[in-house]
Amino acid sequence: MARAEAPTNPSLESRVEALEAELKALKAELAEQRAATGSPGTTNYAAAGGAAGSAANGSSDGAGIGVAAATPAPLTWFGYGELNYSRPRNDPAQTTFDLARFVLGFEYRFDERTRLASEVEIEHAVSSEDDPGEVEVEQAYIQRDLGGDWQANLGLFLIPSGLLNENHEPTRYYGVFRNFVETSIIPTTWREGGAGLRAQTASGWRWDLGLTTGFDLSKWDPESSEGLESPLGSIHQELALARAAELSAYTAINYTGIAGLRLGASIFSGGADQDQPGFHDNRVTLWEGHARWQNADWELSALYASGHISGTAPVNQQYVDSFATPTLIPEDFHGWYLEGAWRGLVGRRWPLVPFLRYEQFNTASAYARLPSGAAPAPLALQDVFTYGLQFEFARGVVLKADYVDFTRGVEGDRFDLGLGYEF
Repeated sequence: MARAEAPTNPSLESRVEALEAELKALKAELAEQRAATGSPGTTNYAAAGGAAGSAANGSSDGAGIGVAAATPAPLTWFGYGELNYSRPRNDPAQTTFDLARFVLGFEYRFDERTRLASEVEIEHAVSSEDDPGEVEVEQAYIQRDLGGDWQANLGLFLIPSGLLNENHEPTRYYGVFRNFVETSIIPTTWREGGAGLRAQTASGWRWDLGLTTGFDLSKWDPESSEGLESPLGSIHQELALARAAELSAYTAINYTGIAGLRLGASIFSGGADQDQPGFHDNRVTLWEGHARWQNADWELSALYASGHISGTAPVNQQYVDSFATPTLIPEDFHGWYLEGAWRGLVGRRWPLVPFLRYEQFNTASAYARLPSGAAPAPLALQDVFTYGLQFEFARGVVLKADYVDFTRGVEGDRFDLGLGYEF
């Protein structure tokens, strides 16, 4: 006896088919957003689920804009800020209390493939001719999904260098202040204007390459010590009427295909004389390699960075001939650090994270021999321990305390307190 077929309901079947099609579309959109904002399986140590700002700056360490919602709003706001207290050991009169940064940003999604990402930052609370603060656009770029694993950025964006530059919110690093190597050697926060391409695969590989503005060596001030605090930080342009007679190129690779592991490296190189009088054949090259491993209890990080500026001898000779005690342009500078943090107490519902970081760096490890025959002496190598504690008392909000110890003397030693947040 033949089995009778169940009666069908055309209206119900069409509704089910429509729901299945809608579900597939939502899954595809969510996968596209994850590829755009961060590699799957990686989380931010301080704020899993992260601030929207991480997506805006291309972070691969945290969740990003729209990941939590299947249908993101066209306009999304985000921000971060930090308040710091710093007391030098050998000069308490120089103690400061500072609203170091207040940042607001937004993303606007024009369609499913095109978005604007932007950030505006206020530093040191007040900006005027007589105050120390600054107001600056930290990012402003259009991102376009090209299909497959590829994206394109056009505008002002962060260079994918090191562990901190793309993840510089105060909840995303240990210590009240950013580490020395990724501020003195890599000039975090470092952004350039231009065009960039990014490919990010489901297997955890991410490639970046681009053509951007670069440094302007004519900005070097031989009468200031700023260049010895951060050689590249003193000559960056931030896309403020940036000289662009010579452009720069970068490439970076990162791998996060193994849970808890990140490995990467990058190189940035370009002309820095910008066709300015007195400067010729000057090129800046900066490369770095980094690694991070984390599990439920531990996080370990390591980074090495090295920079080179070519053609400095004729420029330095001019400074020697024109100034009594000029600050000369270094030919080489480098630094590295190791950092460890124990997160075991967080897993036991005590949101306290002790950490320790050791750094070595030299902002002028070598100078080019001058045409007159003189060979300027390099600066002394700096050794620094930073140890402290972080209290994560709310999602996206942290209190920090640390002590910075320069091992070759007490100069620079200090005690710091900080409050940081991101949303």
